[in-house]
Amino acid sequence: MRRLLRGARIIDPATGFDGVADLAIAGGRILARGQIPADFMAEEVLDGSGLVACPGLVEMSLQAHTPGHGRDGDLASELRAAVAGGVVHVALSPATDPCADTAGVIHQQRNLAAALGLAKVYPTGALTRQLAGEALSEMAALEEAGAVAFSQGGRAVGNGALLRLALAYAADFALPVLLHSEDALLAADGVMHEGALSVRLGLAGRTAIAEQVGVLRDLAIAQLVDCPVHLRHLSTMAALDAVQAARRRGQQPTVDVSIHHLLLTEQDVGLFNTHAKVLPPLRPGRERDALRQALAQGQIDAISSDHCPWGVDRMGQTFAQAPFGIAAVELLLPLTLRLVDEGVMDLATAIGLLTTGPARVLGLATPSLAPGAPADLCIFAADQYFVVDPRQLVSRGKNLPYGQWELRGKVRYTLVDGHLVYRA
Repeated sequence: MRRLLRGARIIDPATGFDGVADLAIAGGRILARGQIPADFMAEEVLDGSGLVACPGLVEMSLQAHTPGHGRDGDLASELRAAVAGGVVHVALSPATDPCADTAGVIHQQRNLAAALGLAKVYPTGALTRQLAGEALSEMAALEEAGAVAFSQGGRAVGNGALLRLALAYAADFALPVLLHSEDALLAADGVMHEGALSVRLGLAGRTAIAEQVGVLRDLAIAQLVDCPVHLRHLSTMAALDAVQAARRRGQQPTVDVSIHHLLLTEQDVGLFNTHAKVLPPLRPGRERDALRQALAQGQIDAISSDHCPWGVDRMGQTFAQAPFGIAAVELLLPLTLRLVDEGVMDLATAIGLLTTGPARVLGLATPSLAPGAPADLCIFAADQYFVVDPRQLVSRGKNLPYGQWELRGKVRYTLVDGHLVYRA
């Protein structure tokens, strides 16, 4: 369908364009921006007055539980949640059941995503078999099947010698390697940040030093075998300092931070709030503020929702029993706008951290709204405020600590290759 978006504020970090303009869409691509050809006849006109249009957002890690048992959601439910949040590009976590360590799982995910026709899906293949960190996966078969990256999900590779071998092989494929960096023995199965609060609550603590040691080790091994790596969801300033030191030595690691670690602290665990149980755990306020400062200084490449939904039948579990994870992909944009409101960054920078930044990390084509680019759009009402009601969210998972938060930035339309896949 030929569409015309009229009078929206268009923000395109890839080209630096930021202004009110019309946008013509035809054949699944951007036909024109600004000056629309006189002979262009739109079949549908979208009124963009008061709205912001940007490239479709990119989510670096979405747990869709496909394959899986379905009680916590599936690819269909979580992709509907993604497009409801303006997310067009979705990299899947390999931590499925069975995990994405075979070509068959990658094919299954791609085929189902194509049949659904919602977001653009990019499977990530397991770096090690069953994500156990004990033997290498069949990386060649995973790449041939369509994996865009290798990942360990939320698990670290404890065996340094095996990680060295894995990174050496991965370097030959020129695909990104996404690492959860942590020393497993130091982490010691802790369920929240180790500190005075964990002691007071009687919960096993997970020391911040575990992340720092893991990052230092992983960067050293990556330098040894000359393999670029991406460090996922860092949560401490010590880890980011290690990354900056590596960059000064000539390495080029990339990093992302979850939106949760930029907004929440360990205090949000409150009295055993399982909806605030996430990996890495929420840290003290000083760490959150340091991450924000690093974000403002351009040290962080991307922001992720690290979306991980869990079904309602898990709600009665104790904090120690409950799985790690927060379901928030459809709130990624408005939660990030909270950082804009608090002066951490401007709107264009925020959109870049949700689009061009993660796309660059994953090796995807740069999202853009320039003429000739695929018509992948997120169109939202930046000034529309709403109160979060988890029951009204599309995701099957209701495990999020943002209930009753007042946010702004309701997504009105999401387009994928010019197709309207979500209309509020």
